[in-house]
Amino acid sequence: MALLPSKLPLTYPNSTLFSSPPRLSSLHLPPFRVSCAKRTGKKRYPSEKKKLKLKHKEVLTTVENKFEGTWRLFKLGVPVEKDPGKDFHGLSDALMQEIAKVLEFPVASLLPREAFSVIRKSFDARKMLKEPKFVYTVDMDVHRLLILEPRARDFISDLEPKVGLMEHFAKEKVSNDVISIVHDLKSNQEVVGANGFNSHSGPYLRMSNGKPKIAVVGSGPSGLFASLVLAEFGADVTLFERGQPVEQRGRDIGALVARRILELDSNFCFGEGGAGTWSDGKLVTRIGRNSGSVQAVMKSLVYFGAPKNILLNGKPHLGTDKLIPLLRNFRQHLETLGVSFYPIPVLGFVTIKFGTRVDDLIEEGGHLTGVKVSDSRDKLKLSKQKLGYDAIVLAVGHSARDVYQMLLSHNIPVIPKEFAYSGLANEVEKGRGKVPVADYKVAKYVNIDTKNPSSNSVAASRSCYSFCMCPGGQVVLTSTNPEELCINGMSFSRRSSKWANAALVVTVSTKDFNDLGFQGPLAGVEFQRELEQRAAVMGGGNFVLPVQTATDFMDRRLRVTSVPPSSYRLGVKASNLHELFPGHITEALQQSILAFDQELPGFLSSDALLHGVETRTSSPIQIPRNLETYESTSVRGLYPVGEGAGYAGGIVSAAVDGMYAGFAVAKSFNLYHGDLETVLGKAQNSGSVICTCTSLIETDFEQTVVGPVTATVELMKNT
Repeated sequence: MALLPSKLPLTYPNSTLFSSPPRLSSLHLPPFRVSCAKRTGKKRYPSEKKKLKLKHKEVLTTVENKFEGTWRLFKLGVPVEKDPGKDFHGLSDALMQEIAKVLEFPVASLLPREAFSVIRKSFDARKMLKEPKFVYTVDMDVHRLLILEPRARDFISDLEPKVGLMEHFAKEKVSNDVISIVHDLKSNQEVVGANGFNSHSGPYLRMSNGKPKIAVVGSGPSGLFASLVLAEFGADVTLFERGQPVEQRGRDIGALVARRILELDSNFCFGEGGAGTWSDGKLVTRIGRNSGSVQAVMKSLVYFGAPKNILLNGKPHLGTDKLIPLLRNFRQHLETLGVSFYPIPVLGFVTIKFGTRVDDLIEEGGHLTGVKVSDSRDKLKLSKQKLGYDAIVLAVGHSARDVYQMLLSHNIPVIPKEFAYSGLANEVEKGRGKVPVADYKVAKYVNIDTKNPSSNSVAASRSCYSFCMCPGGQVVLTSTNPEELCINGMSFSRRSSKWANAALVVTVSTKDFNDLGFQGPLAGVEFQRELEQRAAVMGGGNFVLPVQTATDFMDRRLRVTSVPPSSYRLGVKASNLHELFPGHITEALQQSILAFDQELPGFLSSDALLHGVETRTSSPIQIPRNLETYESTSVRGLYPVGEGAGYAGGIVSAAVDGMYAGFAVAKSFNLYHGDLETVLGKAQNSGSVICTCTSLIETDFEQTVVGPVTATVELMKNT
């Protein structure tokens, strides 16, 4: 049983910045301006809605032959009472009526359903609508339609592609899984270069089989998909994972939850599948839901056992119970391709298990030539070995802080990223009948009047928004050190618990780190660590979580010691969470909660319970790399990818980044030559903003966000 030190200081490097701010009743609210940022953009971007309407009227490029290929129809709305419900993904009578309206075809029942296929289905319950509805995207096979219903020809002749409403594809738009894509590329080109590179010699354990030897560090989405691409192209891939495979990892997590035994390298953060395995399992992304790269990842997940409805749902979700067998199938496929899973072979045979930590890189003349590894449970590192490789794909997750320090020891640049920290709002709603499980997203922009700034404010403005809504889930411990406390939201596929959670994110910048005395490339890491340690002490140790009701948080007082029930299983303690954060962050959260309550009445109540603290949503650093080759800008042979390197923010975006990196490495060794953009489209690199949120599987941002702190608000459903 791990106990926390009682002497841990509760003050920050600059204690004046964390002095207890005045209560809400005495705050000077007028200097603050809180404006709503609804998804319509009506207030923040007053001209965007008008522009969107005009775009829908714009006709795209002229279609040469409207009677061939595929027409894609967007935004086909079906009211809830006319739709079979959330679990139906076929063509209902009501949907056929909507299709007939778009085609201006007089009798919907005469349209052959065999010519249409549902591509996507989502649920829209925004207040601006007269009634909630399901929204469909449907593909129409023109050739099949004309064979079955020739009278549709006249109606097709009048169709014109319009932005966001209707598109035409001369050829059938088909995307394959990663395995099929690689096989097709190999069959269409002569795969050369098995010996077209220079091998490095040295005193390392290394095989010589005429293939490039690639080490992939980390078995999260990035590492798995990079390994898959490289192995399918014929590279000799070794996958290193400091944690355990999902079978043993599940037992280690069970010991943590039931007996408070924390395995430092096998927990909610470390192990097969990465931190996203025991999380909400969201597959939502903002890098292009219908893009070729995202579809390739999604279809690969289906290939390995995910339900097919993730290809159609507007907000696809797997859940931990679905991810575990999927990862097992993924591993077995890699093994059939010859991918090695370490520890190192002992007595002449290979034990297929994980538990190997990469302790250092081997560098010769500005080029990486190998790695130093040891058994992750060998605290004395007596099992350390040197292994030679031609390239290293660094796909560590956001919690591998020791790896960041190791990179700096090799003078490999690590850039601190601006990020945010948040509070998590949890509201319990189960999907009832036709309607899917409750989901929401709110956003506010808190602007501090620079002419009359608050005494403890260090920034003029901050964005505040909800993030990673996890309905029907629970709060879990994601600490990797018994002296630090951080949390996350997770759920199973059915999302059937009586709780839900969502992070309330507040942006912070490097200026915030510097004002607290944290400098250098790892300032964000130190900022995270400080808050995690403070939360651990506030909870009293033994992984007990500090919590506070939303009303007490707003009033900056602790009036109640008996708090509402929580889904967190290791115990909670009523605490002054408003003292956990810097004063200006507490102010921003308070202003946001007030505004959110106006938009979602009931958001602020004594039943809402804030939990602290979440810090591991994404990486607080970025490792610079070449945008085209994915190779490090400072050392040859190193390919930093995924969330830990600062280039992704969720399961799907991390998998996409690893997939592109796999192709880039294969191309550098002449295993593949060609233009991947023609197959999957151009890769979208993330921006430089990082934000904190309570739920790790983030969402993929075009601008990635990770967080150092999160308070979780949890509401239990009245039954």
